[in-house]
Amino acid sequence: MKTLRKLFLPIAFLPVKNLIYAQKRDSIPMRVRAFVADKFPQSRDLNVEYTQVMPYQYTSKLQNGDLPDNKVKSFQQVKANANIYFIKKQKWLLSTSLNYRYTSLNTEHPVLAEAAPQEKDFHYHSEALNFSYFSRLFNKTAIYTATASVDGSEQHFERIRGMVTGSLILKANPKTKIMLGLAAFIDPSTQIPVLPIFTLENKFDNGWVLDVLLPKKVLIRKNIFANGRISLGTEMDNTSFYIYRSDKTYEFRQVEINSGAIYEHNLRGNFIGTLKAGIRATPRTRIFEKQESFKDYVFESTNKPAFYFNIGVSYNPFGKPRVR
Repeated sequence: MKTLRKLFLPIAFLPVKNLIYAQKRDSIPMRVRAFVADKFPQSRDLNVEYTQVMPYQYTSKLQNGDLPDNKVKSFQQVKANANIYFIKKQKWLLSTSLNYRYTSLNTEHPVLAEAAPQEKDFHYHSEALNFSYFSRLFNKTAIYTATASVDGSEQHFERIRGMVTGSLILKANPKTKIMLGLAAFIDPSTQIPVLPIFTLENKFDNGWVLDVLLPKKVLIRKNIFANGRISLGTEMDNTSFYIYRSDKTYEFRQVEINSGAIYEHNLRGNFIGTLKAGIRATPRTRIFEKQESFKDYVFESTNKPAFYFNIGVSYNPFGKPRVR
């Protein structure tokens, strides 16, 4: 059971990833075990990365009034996160996800009218407790997960959020793995309260692997050299942080679509180095008061695509937790 469970375990640590495979170990063919023994796990126990986005233009409006064209002269970001198992049993798992993000944003003109400096540094953190339960439904493996999380800045804790998911493993063999599910978000500021989840991994005869996790990513990847892997495609990410102006708390939120190439290299001692480069599209950025929803914004911008690169390193000391 624990071998196939590792196949889908990384999904449990991401907002749209909530999947753990559970079957009896004796029923797993040796070829499946070899296929799952990946040098590059999707979820990294400890991860640090740096992102630089080249300058880009954007148009914006403030409270329904158009603003002059503006430019982001510099966008830099440092992320650090940890995924830690607390308890792993035969039918359930308790874990935590810890995230920190530092964003430095330098624009030609202030983002909000009340803002004084043009360059600002923002700190954002979130902490989540995840509970996953494995069962059977329609003679298929089913995974149910509940997540409670808090987030905030260096000044305050700001929001309490919740999420529940249900996922069904439709197929899992040495070549193809398919999962389908739903995620529901308990958060009045969320843009989409219910989101479908679809996962597909298909191994082709030429060594390429199609890796799809909707709505997060669509990649095609291949192992190269002795310890390397290259991936081509698109990944989705987001940036969110809190802004304090005139005794009010605002939230900055944008979705980022990164398209390009990723190279990963397995280093010694469970370390993995990663380099990403390509084009980042951020179709829409909004700022809204914390007590309001994403659609009730005070500031909105439409951004031009820009070149980005990302470099990171991860360490996986908890990659093989014991089953008690």
